[in-house]
Amino acid sequence: MYIILKTLISAIIIVAVSEIAKKYTWAAAIIVSLPLTSVLAFVWLYWDTKDSQKVIELSYSTIIMTVPSIVFFIVLPILLKFKQNFFFSLIISIVSTAIAYAIFMFIIKKLNFNF
Repeated sequence: MYIILKTLISAIIIVAVSEIAKKYTWAAAIIVSLPLTSVLAFVWLYWDTKDSQKVIELSYSTIIMTVPSIVFFIVLPILLKFKQNFFFSLIISIVSTAIAYAIFMFIIKKLNFNF
């Protein structure tokens, strides 16, 4: 039941944002830019473990991993502005972001960052 509740709450947020975006792009963008996924993950993690340290570690890791995720939000609109197919653009954006994550992790490991 608990997993179903978590899934339902998460799904409601996603559906709400996609519906809001149909009429109010900026409002949807504000909601999407909020760290709702992170907040939900922190709540579920704390609820499941009652361990604040795990939430702290996830929070710090999230901050660091935000850097390569920006690639997605740069590549997708550029490809769409060049009139590329939406799904092609989405796939290329995801692949580009995955490559950015791999490069970023390589750099972090080379510099011996621990997070």
